[in-house]
Amino acid sequence: MITWRRLAEGDFPLVRCWLERPHVARWWNHETSPEAVARDFGPAARGEEPSEDLLVLLDGRPLGLVQRCRFADYPDYRAELAALTEVPGEAVTLDYLIGDPDQVGRGLGPRMIRAVVRATWYDHPRAPAVLIPVPVANRASWRALEKAGLRRVAEGELEPDSPAAGRAHYVYRVERPG
Repeated sequence: MITWRRLAEGDFPLVRCWLERPHVARWWNHETSPEAVARDFGPAARGEEPSEDLLVLLDGRPLGLVQRCRFADYPDYRAELAALTEVPGEAVTLDYLIGDPDQVGRGLGPRMIRAVVRATWYDHPRAPAVLIPVPVANRASWRALEKAGLRRVAEGELEPDSPAAGRAHYVYRVERPG
């Protein structure tokens, strides 16, 4: 069963370990010192930032991380994506990773994404859609989005999170169920 909870400061060593793994580091360009992890994830963990960092659990054991935020809270990010596709202000975006390399390629990514998207409709009742940009080069990620039921609605250049990603991105979308 896939569940999640807000990331806590006690989870930072685990997140740091995940960020150092090659399959994550390629796409998540983060400094991994304890200070950098605390700087980057601390404000959301303490509720000082509007984004949500969710520690995803598989049968009670840590599986991955999902970051969820409303575009309305990050207008520069919304404007960048709006150059490629319509982005309602109340729409939500996700970023995600599976930390354990042994869990990659087992169908857990789509399950994790599908579960968090489903919860988003309850957690953010004004959100009309979830939009997720993903680097074209990250085939595993965009395939997971497709398997989770999102559809590709745009492509174009965006500022990459990681130099390995390149500027070419696809944008995936799912609408709030009727």
